[in-house]
Amino acid sequence: MTDPRLVELPAHPHARAPEPFAGPDNPMRLLTRAKAFGEPFTAADSERVQTVFNSMAADWSDAHVNPTKAAPVLDALDRGGVPHSGDWLEVGSGTGAGAQVLRGRVGSLVCTDLAFEMLRHAPTEPPRARADASQLPFTDDQFDAVLLINMLLFPTEIDRVLRPDGTVVWVNTLGDQTPIHLPPDDVLDALPGHWTGTTATAGTGFWLTARRS
Repeated sequence: MTDPRLVELPAHPHARAPEPFAGPDNPMRLLTRAKAFGEPFTAADSERVQTVFNSMAADWSDAHVNPTKAAPVLDALDRGGVPHSGDWLEVGSGTGAGAQVLRGRVGSLVCTDLAFEMLRHAPTEPPRARADASQLPFTDDQFDAVLLINMLLFPTEIDRVLRPDGTVVWVNTLGDQTPIHLPPDDVLDALPGHWTGTTATAGTGFWLTARRS
C-alpha cells in the first residue's frame, strides 16, 4: 500500500540497484532501528560506534567520497524541495563526503561526528565539532536543514534543533543494503509528530526530504 505521507519521484536516470552488502540482521542495522525507535543510546553504544568508525577513518574517503555516493545528495538538492540557503547541519559527517557535495550550494554549514578519527581525517572547513548526536550541542530551532548520510537517527534531537519549517535530508547511499539503514516511511514514523516526505532513488541509494505536516 502506498504511504499517503510520501511522494515518490521517478528514479534518477542513472540510478541503479546496489550490490548485496548488509542484510536485515546486520548489527548496525539492528542498532539503527533500536535507537530510532526509542532505545537509549548508552555509553557502551557510544564506545562501540566510536571504535568501529575510528578504525575505518584513515581509508574512509577512498571508499565513500565518490560520484555514486554523492548522487543521492545532489538529487535531493535538485528535486527534494530543500532550502539551499539558510543554516545547515550535517550529523555524522565522517571525513567530509557530505560537506564536499554541499560546499557552495547551501548557506552556512556545520558538521558533527562522534568519531574523533573521522574528524581528524576531514578538511578543516566547514566548521566541525565532535558531538554525540543523541545530545547535540546546539540550541532549539537553530537549523533550516539537517543532513544525515548513513547516520543513526535520534529523532527527538533532530526535531529539537530543526526550525519549525525546516527539512530533514535522510540519505542511504546503498539503499536497503546500507548498514545504517531506515526506509523513508520508518524515518517519518520515528520523527516526533506528523511529517510528510518526498523520496527517490539516485546512484545506488535513495534520499528522503521530510518536513513537519
